Amino acid sequence: MSHYTLDAKRLMCPMPVIRTQDKVAELKTGDTLEVTCTDPGALNDIPAWCRINGHVVISSSEEKGEVIITVKVGEA
Repeated sequence: MSHYTLDAKRLMCPMPVIRTQDKVAELKTGDTLEVTCTDPGALNDIPAWCRINGHVVISSSEEKGEVIITVKVGEA
């Protein structure tokens, strides 16, 4: 398992989810991806996308205007 990061700052909906989707497509089951964005809607959008697509949100937080969500990649 490997850990990756994705900078989706200054992108508005739906781009943080689309960039997350594109990056996850490159990863293997069990890898983790930490997404950092400034769109507060991502706190709801990325977890919803994960539920639909079989991925798991390990953590999510918001501090200093940034949303940080860590996703564990599920099986494709």
